[in-house]
Amino acid sequence: MAKKKFSNLEITLIVLFCLVVAAACVLIGLLATREPVAESSQLSPNCPNVAIAERIDCIPDHFATKSLCALRGCCWSPQNDTSVPWCFFSADHGYRVDGGQQTTPEGFQATLRRLPSPSLFGDDITPLLLTAEYQTQNRFHFKITDPKRERFEVPHEHVGTFSGPAASNLKYKVDLQENPFGIKVTRASNGKVLFNTAIGPLIYAEQFLQLSIKLPSSNIYGVGEHVHKQYRHDVNWKTWPMFSRDTAPSGNVENLYGVQTFFLCLEDNTGASLGVFLMNSNAMEFSLQPAPAVTYRTIGGILDFYVFLGDTPEQVVQEYVKFIGLPMLPSYWTLGFQLSRYDYGSLDNVKAVVERNRAIGLPYDVQHTDIDYMEGRKDFTYDGVNFKDLPSFQKYMHDYGQKYIIILDAAISIETLVNGSSYQAYERGQSKKVWVNESDGVTPLVGQVWPGRTVFPDFTNPECTNWWVEECKIFHSQVPYDGIWIDMNEVSSFVQGSNKGCSQNDLNYPPFTPHVVDRLLFSKTICLDAVQKWGQQYDVHNLYGYSMILSTQRAIETLFPGKRSFLLSRSTFAGSGKYTGHWLGDNAATWDQLKWAIPGMLEFGLFGIPYIGADICGFFENVTEELCRRWMQVGAFYPFSRNHNTEKCIPQDPAFFGADSVLVNTSKHYLNIRYTLLPYLYTLFYKAHTQGVTVVRPVLHEFYSDEETWSVDKQFLWGPGLLITPVLDPGVEVIQAYIPDAVWYDYDSGARTWWRKQWVDMYLPADKMGLHLRGGHIFPYQQPATTTVASRKNPMGLIIALDDNNEAVGELFWDDGESTGTVSNKSYISYEFKVSNNVLEMNVTNNNYVDPNRLMFEEIKILGLPQEPMTVTVVQNNSVEIFDRNITYNPADKVAIIRGLQLELGKSCSLTWSLGTRVNEKYDCHPDPNASKESCEQLGCLWAEDTSNSGVPFCYYNGPDNGYSVADVKYTSSGVTANLTFNTSNPKAYENSTSPISTLRLEVKYHNDHMLQFKIYDYANARYEVPVPLNLPASPESTGENRLYDVMVQNKPFGIQIRRRNTGTVIWDSQLPTFTFSDMFIQISTRLASQYLYGFGETEHAMFRREMNWQTWGMFNRDQPPGNRLNSYGFQPFYMGLEEDGNAHGVLLLNSNAMDVTFQPTPALTYRTTGGILDFYMVLGPTPELVVQEYTALIGRPVMPPYWALGFQLCRYGYANDTEVANLVEDMKAAKIPYDVQYTDVDYMERQLDFTLNPRFAGLPALIKKIKEEGMRFIIILDPAISGNETDYLAFRRGLEEDVFIKWPNTNEIIYGKVWPDLPNVEVNDTLDWDTQVELYRAYAAFPDFFRNSTIEWWTREIAEVYDNPQNTSNSLKFDGLWIDMNEPSNFVRGAVGGCRNQELNFPPYVPQLVSRENGLSDKTLCMEGQQYLPDGSPVSHYDVHNLYGWAQTKPTLDALRNITKERGIVVTRSTYPSSGKWAGHWLGDNTAAWNQLDKSIIGMLDFSLFGISYTGADICGFFQDSEYELCARWMELGAFYPFSRNHNGKGSRRQDPVAWNSTFEEISRNVLNIRYTLLPYLYTLLYEANAHGSTVVRPLLHEFVEDRTTWEIYKQFLWGPALLISPVLEQGAVEVNAYLPNARWYDYHTGEYIGSRGQFRNLSSPLGHINLHLRGGYVLAQQSPANTTFYSRKNPLSLVIALNDSQQAEGQLYWDDGVRIDAYEGGVYLLTSFTVKWGLLEIKVLHSGYADPNNLKFTQIKMLGVTSNVREVTVWQDGEAIQSPHVVDYNDQTQVLDITRLELELGTNYTLQWSSDNP
Repeated sequence: MAKKKFSNLEITLIVLFCLVVAAACVLIGLLATREPVAESSQLSPNCPNVAIAERIDCIPDHFATKSLCALRGCCWSPQNDTSVPWCFFSADHGYRVDGGQQTTPEGFQATLRRLPSPSLFGDDITPLLLTAEYQTQNRFHFKITDPKRERFEVPHEHVGTFSGPAASNLKYKVDLQENPFGIKVTRASNGKVLFNTAIGPLIYAEQFLQLSIKLPSSNIYGVGEHVHKQYRHDVNWKTWPMFSRDTAPSGNVENLYGVQTFFLCLEDNTGASLGVFLMNSNAMEFSLQPAPAVTYRTIGGILDFYVFLGDTPEQVVQEYVKFIGLPMLPSYWTLGFQLSRYDYGSLDNVKAVVERNRAIGLPYDVQHTDIDYMEGRKDFTYDGVNFKDLPSFQKYMHDYGQKYIIILDAAISIETLVNGSSYQAYERGQSKKVWVNESDGVTPLVGQVWPGRTVFPDFTNPECTNWWVEECKIFHSQVPYDGIWIDMNEVSSFVQGSNKGCSQNDLNYPPFTPHVVDRLLFSKTICLDAVQKWGQQYDVHNLYGYSMILSTQRAIETLFPGKRSFLLSRSTFAGSGKYTGHWLGDNAATWDQLKWAIPGMLEFGLFGIPYIGADICGFFENVTEELCRRWMQVGAFYPFSRNHNTEKCIPQDPAFFGADSVLVNTSKHYLNIRYTLLPYLYTLFYKAHTQGVTVVRPVLHEFYSDEETWSVDKQFLWGPGLLITPVLDPGVEVIQAYIPDAVWYDYDSGARTWWRKQWVDMYLPADKMGLHLRGGHIFPYQQPATTTVASRKNPMGLIIALDDNNEAVGELFWDDGESTGTVSNKSYISYEFKVSNNVLEMNVTNNNYVDPNRLMFEEIKILGLPQEPMTVTVVQNNSVEIFDRNITYNPADKVAIIRGLQLELGKSCSLTWSLGTRVNEKYDCHPDPNASKESCEQLGCLWAEDTSNSGVPFCYYNGPDNGYSVADVKYTSSGVTANLTFNTSNPKAYENSTSPISTLRLEVKYHNDHMLQFKIYDYANARYEVPVPLNLPASPESTGENRLYDVMVQNKPFGIQIRRRNTGTVIWDSQLPTFTFSDMFIQISTRLASQYLYGFGETEHAMFRREMNWQTWGMFNRDQPPGNRLNSYGFQPFYMGLEEDGNAHGVLLLNSNAMDVTFQPTPALTYRTTGGILDFYMVLGPTPELVVQEYTALIGRPVMPPYWALGFQLCRYGYANDTEVANLVEDMKAAKIPYDVQYTDVDYMERQLDFTLNPRFAGLPALIKKIKEEGMRFIIILDPAISGNETDYLAFRRGLEEDVFIKWPNTNEIIYGKVWPDLPNVEVNDTLDWDTQVELYRAYAAFPDFFRNSTIEWWTREIAEVYDNPQNTSNSLKFDGLWIDMNEPSNFVRGAVGGCRNQELNFPPYVPQLVSRENGLSDKTLCMEGQQYLPDGSPVSHYDVHNLYGWAQTKPTLDALRNITKERGIVVTRSTYPSSGKWAGHWLGDNTAAWNQLDKSIIGMLDFSLFGISYTGADICGFFQDSEYELCARWMELGAFYPFSRNHNGKGSRRQDPVAWNSTFEEISRNVLNIRYTLLPYLYTLLYEANAHGSTVVRPLLHEFVEDRTTWEIYKQFLWGPALLISPVLEQGAVEVNAYLPNARWYDYHTGEYIGSRGQFRNLSSPLGHINLHLRGGYVLAQQSPANTTFYSRKNPLSLVIALNDSQQAEGQLYWDDGVRIDAYEGGVYLLTSFTVKWGLLEIKVLHSGYADPNNLKFTQIKMLGVTSNVREVTVWQDGEAIQSPHVVDYNDQTQVLDITRLELELGTNYTLQWSSDNP
C-alpha cells in the first residue's frame, strides 16, 4: 500500500496544530502545579557562586522557565546543556536549627525551622523534629518528622524502634550544621566527609519532601527497581523514579516492579564504603549529579535515613542486610535449573516439555506453570479440561526427583466459574472483608486483571492473611505443589485506578508527581486514595508486594511445616529477601536485556535479595538460537536459574533446539558445572543467610583497590571465588574481559591463566563462556546429576585452587537442604578447609547432622600444583593411609587429581602430599658427556642413575623453578611485554662458566591472527640477532576476535603458555625449570601438544615423525654425509607439531648459533643454543598444509624453477673428460630416455679451482653449446673456497683487492683452510690416506664473506667471466644453472691451517651434541673467531653466523645467474637456512648407495617440504659406494618422483646412469621417466602453487588426511600435491608394497581402475619396473605427451586425467608460462586455467590470461576415471553454444573409464564439456 503524500498546505496546518497543542500542554502544566503566591514577594534570591555540578534543581517537576524560577525564589542560569539545572536553589531555602542540638541517650535531637522563602508545592511544615541515633559503630540513623502531627511511617516487619543506648567507639563522626540546616557524616579514621546534606536545602512539605546528599565519590551503586544499563550509576544528571509498577524492563528511565531505596558508595581504592537507606514507601525519585551528589524526593511519609559504614563494599552490604533482615536460606532443590512458560496450553504439553528435557539428560529440578493452568486465570482453580490431571502432576514430577511450582496473582476475580457456580475463593474473601477498599474504606475497589473484573486482597490486614493461607491450603489439597510464585503484586491492574476511575484529589493527583511511567501514579494500578489496613494506597502502594510476601510466607509455613519450600515475588521492598527470591520481570529476548540482567542481579545482591535471576532466553519475543544459547550459558549461573517465556512465542526450553544441538550441549555442560558446584553455591547462601554476604558478587567487592573493577558489570562472581564471563553480544567469539589481580584457573581445564589485573581478549566460541576459579579458594563440589535429589546422593570432592603462595581456604555448609531451623538449631555440618605447605586440613566446625546418603569426599582436584604428588598421606579417625595410586597429574596444566578417597562427611581429616618428579618429567640439568653425580649436585640438581630407561637423564632439576621471575607484564591488543629478573643464587646448568643475564626483556607480538612472535633478549646489552629478513607486517594485524591463539606470561617460574583458542590445547608451555639465559648458553624447554613432531634439520632420522625417546639432535652446518643423528649440511630450526585433535602448528626459532634439541616422552622439547637470543615465531595453521603456507609466508615462498629443471638430470664426480660426458649424452639420446640436464662436478675445473677450466675439459664449451641446441641444459658446480697458493689466480687476487675473505679478528690476516683446490705443480697420489693427501696436496684456501656487499660484487663478476670468458671466449661455459657445494663452509682441516686461536669460541662452555663433539665447533669448518661483516658494516663472529654461510651465498648466486643468463635458471645449494628456498633448491647431500637410503630420501624431502624448499631430491642410486642393479632400478623408479630428479655419484664408484647397465634397465628408466614427463604440467602447477601460496609439492599423507591418525606415522609413501599417491618399493627383493590407502577414492594410475580400498593397508604388486601410483578421486591433473627433453615435450599435445570422487566431482588447475621467464608470475605473464567437474559437466575456465603459448597447444585427450554410467555422447560448448568437435568417445564399463580423444580444445580458451549417459 502506497504512502499518502501531504500537500504544503496540509504540512503547514499540521505544524501549527502541533505548536498549539504544545503551548496548551505547557499552560496545563503550569496550572496543574498550582504555584502559590510568594510568601515575601519583595525577596530577591541570594544566589551564591555554586559550581554547576553542585546545583540542586529547583524545578524538578517540568521544564524550567525563568518566570517560574523567579516565582520559586531560585537562581536562574541557563546553560548549553539542558540536563544541567538552569534553575537552582538559592541560599534562602531550607531550614535552620532552632535551639541548638540536644543530646539524648540514643544520640541527639534538634528542632528545625523553615527559612523564609517561596514554597515549591505549598503546605511546607515547620517546625520539624530531627532525631539522630548512633545505633552501632557502623550505623547512624536520623529521621525528620512533624512533631505536631503523626505522618505515615513504614510498618516494617523486621526493622523496629531503636531503644539505645548510643553505641561507642564510633567509626563515624556526625556534625550538625545549624544555618542552613545540614548533617555531615565523616569517617573517624581519616576525616573524609562521607555524607553531607548541606549541598542543598531540606524541603519538607505535606506532599513533597527532599534531601540532597553530597558523597565522597561517583562510585554509586544501587537504588531500584529499574533497568540500569550499567552497574555504576551515571551521575550526569540522571533521575530515576521509584514506584512499584507493572512495567516490563526496557532501556528507558522507568520505574519497575519494586522499590529499593538503598545505595552503596565506594569511597576510594582502600575499599572504604558507605551505604544510605531511606525508609520511605511513598512514590519518589532519586537524582544523581556529578558533584557527586544524590537527591531523594518523595511525596509523603517522613525522611528516615540510615547511613552504614564499612571498610569494604561487602561489609556495608552485610551491615545493611543484617538491619533489614538477613536473606532466607533457600531449599537446596530451588538451586536447580527450572523451566516455565506462560501458556503451555495443556498439561500434556507441559509433560511433553518435561519429557524431552529429561530425555536429553538436562539437569533440571523444577517445573512451573503460569496462569494458563487456572480456570479463567483465577487463583486457586485449575482448568478441568486442558489441565484435568494437574492434581497428579506433582507426583509425576516427584517420581523423577523434580518439583512443581504454581503461580498466584494478587488480583481475585469477582466473576463466577465456567460452570456458573460461585468462585469460592472470592466468596470466602468477601465474607471476611479482606479486600482493598475505595476511599470510603468500605467498598471493595474493583479493577481489572487477567481474570477480568477483580478485587485486590489487602495483605496488610491480618484477616486477609488468614484467608490467603486458607485458600493456599485448600488448593494444595486439590492440586499438590511444592512452592509459590507470586506475580502482579505491584499491585497491577489493567485499568487506571479502578473500574470507576479515580477521584480528583491530592492523593491521586499530588502537587508533585515523580517521573514515573505515564506521569500518572494510578496508571496500571489502583487509586492512590484506596484504603488498606496499613494506610492509604498513597503511602503503602510500594509495600503491597512486601505485604503479600509476608502473607504467602505464612501460607508456606502452614502448607509445608518445617520445610523451606519456595517463594518468588515480582514486587519487592527493603527486607523482602528475608522470605523471598525475585526475578527481574518480563524481559524481552534481546541482547540488551541479556546484558542488563547482570547489573540487575548485582543490585538485588545489594538489596539483600540474593536469590535472583532473569527470565533466561527472554520472556517476550521469539528468541534466536544464538541468543538463547548464550543466555543459557550465563543463566546457568543465575542464583535463580529459570528459562521462561510468554504466549505466542516459540518454545525455548533447551530440548526444543534439538537433542544434539550446540545449545543443548552447552546448556548441559554449564548446568552440570552449576550442579557440580551447588555445595559451594549453597554455602554462599548460608553465609548470606547468616552474615549478609552477597552471592552473586560485583567484581569490585573483591578487588576494590583496582579502579578498573569499579565499572565492571558484564562479568560477575559467585562469592569470592568463581569469575563468570559470559558472551553478551551477537556474532561474537572474542570479548573484552577484565581479569582482576589474583591467580585464576580455567574451570574446564584447571589450567592457570596468567592474565592478571588487565583487560584481555577472551576467546569464547559458540559453546563456551568464561569460567575461572580464583586461586586461594577451595570449592566443595558434588558429582552432578539431572536433579538435586540425585546429585545429593553422589560423592563429594574439593577443588583446591592454589594462590601465589600455594595456599587456599574454603568452607562447606551442609544440611538436609529443605528443613527450616537447621541453622538456628545447628542441625548441619560445616567445614573449614585450609591448604598450606602441601597439607590440606579439613576441619569440621559443626557436626550435628547425619546425611542419610553416607556421603564421602572421594576426589580432590588441586589446581596450580607445581610438581606431581607422588604419594598422599591421609589421616582420619586416628588412622594413617598412604596413597600412591589413583593420583593423576597433568604437568602442562599443573592439575593433580586424587581419586579413590573415602573421607567421611562430617569428620575432620588431613591430607599431605609429597611432590616429586616422574621419569618423563625429568629435564636434563647437566647435558654434558662428562656429567657426574658430584658436578650435578654442584648445580643444585638431583642425580639418579636410571638404567632401565635408555636416555633418561641421570642429572635432573630439583623442582620447577628456573630462577627467573616476571614483572611489568603488559598485555595489549597487539601483544605482551614483560621484564624477567634472575633472582636465585642456585646455580644452573653451565652457569658456573657463564653467568646468567640478570635482566631480560620479553616481547610478544601478535603479527596476525595465525602468527605470533615471542622474543627474549638482553635489553641492557645488545646481543647478536640473526640478520635474516622475514616477511612481517609493519604493525601487528591481528584482531582480538579472530586471533587463533591466546598467550599467557607465567610467573614463579617464568614461562610462556600459548593455547589454541578454539580447542584450549596448550601448544607451547615453557614454564619449566630448564630456562637459562647466559652469554654462551641459552636453554628453553616447552611441553608439546602431542608426541607428533616433525621437522628440525638437517639430520638424517629414521622416521618422518621425530621419536620422543630422550634423543638429542645437534644442528650445526657441517660437511657431514647423511648418517643417523649426524648434523649435516644445513640448519633448519623449525618444527611442525600436531595436536591430538589433528590441528597443527609450526615453530621457528630464529637463532643461528650452534644448537641442539632434545626430545623426551613427556612430550617435551628442549632447545640449547650457544649464543644470540631467543626469537620464536609460531604459526597456527590449523591444518598441516596451512602451517607450511603460513611459515613460507613468513620466511619467503619457494623459488619457482624453470620448466626444464623438472626434467631428469645426470651428474658424476669423476668424469675423466668432456668426451665421457659427450658420449653419455649420445647414449642417453640413443636409448630415448627423457633427460634434460647434464652437470659436471669439480672435475671440469683446473685443480678444483673455481672459475677455471681443466684442459681435459677443453671441449666442454662446445659440448654445452651442442646439447643446448638439442634442447638440453647444463649446470656447473662452484665451491666457495678460493685457493690462495696461486701466482696468477684472478679470483683470489681480485678477492684480496676487494677484501672479500674472512679474517682473523682485529687483524688483516686471512683465515686459511684447505678444501678441494690442489697446490700447483703437484701430482696427487690417490692411494694415500685422506689426511695425508690434504696435508701434501691441498692448497691454502680463503673463504669469501658473502655478507659483504663487496663480496657479492666480486662473486657476481667471477661467475660472469665463466659464462663470458674475457681472456678466452672459447672457454666460455654457457651454463643454465649453478650448483653451489661445500658451503657449510667445509674445511678439510680443523678450523684453520695452524689451528684456531680462541679456545672459548671453538670449545664453548656447552658444545652441542654434534658430530665429533670432542673436536669442538671448528671441526671440518672455519675457526669460530673468524670475523665477518654484515652489509651495514657491523662486525659479527663466525661463531654467530656460521650456520648462515650457505644462506648468504645463495641469493647472490641466483642474482648473478639471472643477471647473466637473463632467464630464471636454477640454483641448487647444499647448505640451507630458513628462507634459502626463496632462491634455491637442495639435494640431500652425499648419500650412500644403500637400501636404507631410499626411505631416508623420502623423509628428507618431507622435511624440506616443511622447511619451504620444494625443489628437493636425493642423489639417485647413491653418491658413495657402488650401486647395484636392483637398488639403482628401484631408486630410478622412486627418483622419477623427486622434484629435483638427478642421478649422481662419486669418484671411484662404478657408473650408475641409466645407460650404464643393460637394455632392461634402460627400459625401466625410460618408462618411469616418461610418466614423470607426462605429469610435468601437474608438477609445474604444484611448484607454482608453492611459489605463489606456499603449498607443499612433495606432501606427507597427513597433510591431506590429518583426521586419519594412521597417516601421522607414514613416511614410506608420499603425495605429489593432493592428488598423486606414490608408493615405491624400498626393500631389496620385494615384489609388492604394503601401501596405506587413506579414506578417499583411489584409481590405479596405470590402468585407470578404481581399486576399491580406502582407509586401510593393502599389498600391491610391484614387480621390478613397476611403481605403484594412484590418483585421488576429486582431482583433475593436466598432462602432456612426453619427449626426450622438456624443450620438445612442451610442444606436444596436452591432456587431462580426471579422477572422480564419490560425488562424481573433481577439480584442478594448470599453470603455464614460457618456462624460463624471470618473475613470470609476479609480472602476470602466465596462463592459469581451472578445471571443474560436476553434474555431468566439465568446465574449463581461464582464470588469468597473461601468456599465449607459441606452440598453439591443445587438449586432445580427456580421460575420466570412475564414471559410473555409460556415456553415450559428449558435447563441447563455447560461449554458451555447442561447437563442432571431431572427438571420439570410448567408455569401458568394466574399468569405468571414459576416454575422449581427438579433441581440439585450445589452451587459453574457455570450454564446457557436457556428457549424457544411460542413467542421466
